[in-house]
Amino acid sequence: MQDTWNELVTGATTIHEWEPTMVSGMLQTADYARHVFLRYAELQNSVRDTEEAVRSRMKRQEWLYRPGKRLHVLLWEATLHTLICPPRVLAAQLDRLVGVIGMDTVHLGIVPFHATVKVPPSNGFWCFDGRLVVTEDWHAELWLDDTDTITTYQRVWQALSESAVFGAEAQHTIAQARRSIDGR
Repeated sequence: MQDTWNELVTGATTIHEWEPTMVSGMLQTADYARHVFLRYAELQNSVRDTEEAVRSRMKRQEWLYRPGKRLHVLLWEATLHTLICPPRVLAAQLDRLVGVIGMDTVHLGIVPFHATVKVPPSNGFWCFDGRLVVTEDWHAELWLDDTDTITTYQRVWQALSESAVFGAEAQHTIAQARRSIDGR
């Protein structure tokens, strides 16, 4: 499954992502990814090829260092606090997020808890070059390529983006979440 995603990402120039529940796979540390894969394997009673999946996800992140690529990620603030992994792993993951702010290929925004939103922060999705949207639910992954659907998801992304903080404000929001881990 991760290899299919690698092919999809490799072929893209611009990706827009909304992630309300966990850190974007494109920005995950190996330890964080490992815990995500383990939790989903438990839920789905699927084969535990965790280390292979982690290696594949980390390989996908090479895309972030290629000229001309652009990743626009919006995370709901909840992703910064969700302990799908041990606190030390989440702390390292948050440090990684701070480190990608300012990369020329990454535009990271955080939709804070206190933000007024135009649409509910519901299911996550990826939009690839305005030609394909991929969204997941508990039971299925949907690949949507009709123009009207893509336009709807682009409007949702734009509406959420208007509620997000970027740059120094995003770093501040991440730092607050990081401090809350240290206080546990």
